[in-house]
Amino acid sequence: MTPFDIGIVSLAAMVALVIAGLYVPIALMACSFVGVWAIKGSPLLASKLLSLAATNTISSYYFGVVPLFVLMGFLVAESGIGRDAYDVANAAFRKLKGGLGVGTVGANAIFAAITGISIASAAIFTKIAVPEMVRHGYTKRFAAGIVAGSSVLGMLIPPSLLLILYGVLTEQSIGDLFLAGILPGIVMAILFALGVVAMATFAPGFTGSPREGDIPALPARALLFKAVPIALLILLVLGGIYGGLFTPVEAGAIGAIGALVLGLAKGTLGWRSLWNVLVETGLVTASVCFLIIAAQMYSRMLAFSGVPAGFGNLVATADIGLWSVLLLYCAVIIVMGMILDSSSILLILVPLMLPVIAPLNVDLIWFGIVTIIAVEIGLLTPPFGISVYVIKSVIDDPEVSLSEIFAGAAPFALIMLVVLGLVLAFPQLATALL
Repeated sequence: MTPFDIGIVSLAAMVALVIAGLYVPIALMACSFVGVWAIKGSPLLASKLLSLAATNTISSYYFGVVPLFVLMGFLVAESGIGRDAYDVANAAFRKLKGGLGVGTVGANAIFAAITGISIASAAIFTKIAVPEMVRHGYTKRFAAGIVAGSSVLGMLIPPSLLLILYGVLTEQSIGDLFLAGILPGIVMAILFALGVVAMATFAPGFTGSPREGDIPALPARALLFKAVPIALLILLVLGGIYGGLFTPVEAGAIGAIGALVLGLAKGTLGWRSLWNVLVETGLVTASVCFLIIAAQMYSRMLAFSGVPAGFGNLVATADIGLWSVLLLYCAVIIVMGMILDSSSILLILVPLMLPVIAPLNVDLIWFGIVTIIAVEIGLLTPPFGISVYVIKSVIDDPEVSLSEIFAGAAPFALIMLVVLGLVLAFPQLATALL
């Protein structure tokens, strides 16, 4: 067998193992090791090459951004800032038809600008927002759907863990990726909010009969007390990056310190909470480390096999054009989102696609935003839809089935398709701030 044939067989074996239920990084590592062994003819050489890939990945300075932003995210979650963001957003939108839903979208957007972890957003706002919306006349299906849809903003609005992972995989500037995610994230949040208002106005059978008129106004002093710390933390982290004061790694450290100070000042962080934060940070960081190591091994195996170069030559000789490649790529991501989590999709597809699109002179920052939006759609599509599963586990209500939550999230998945089309058609949405 030629190296190309071995690479194709390794890919097929990896897909079969993943579908069979094997943990994705283990499938990637196993197939990479066997593939390099078959290509080079030596298990010792294969182990040394793959161990070198792992060492080079984790020893990178920029990998330090992962644990720091994860730590900041969990500190923010434990500090009660999610509840404050929800109260501030509700105060701003309570007079709108569907204002509580719009407030949930706004709160998720604010929370995303601090944490970048969509699962944390889904868990927190399921506890905070769903009971409140149901109490004010929303159907449980629509209330859960709003949380599911708006929680994915954490994947796009910086600082985003997926953008960091993409930046590490492609060796692109994480600061530039953060900048590129701002306008698409704002556009998506605005379209979500408009969608909530439109559905509350024209589809009461789906949304229920929202009653925002009895929501009390938040006193100005209380509003300032809740809003100012949030604004300061966002300004500290993102302003420091974009103002050139900090690198993304330093901004993560400063943000974690700021979140810790806020939590201690609010009195919401005790020793038990801090211990939980540290344990969760360690677990997530170890998981991400494992994912990235597996991805780098997989990339090395693909490079040795020549599969990406072969696909690139096929695209060049077939003359199918950039747009056909991009549309097919997005379609594959969305389909994979039905069975895999977002990180796994990035690990599998990005190393395979980079050599294919490189000869087409594609801006990798813009390509990253396209990739993340397509991956986000997969978070809301059955049967996997990890955000939906998180919401279901937190709600713990037998009357709210998985299919009901998927139905409530479906309009937001359609809106995300519109945003994906806009970013594809108008790359300036992602590149204007660079």
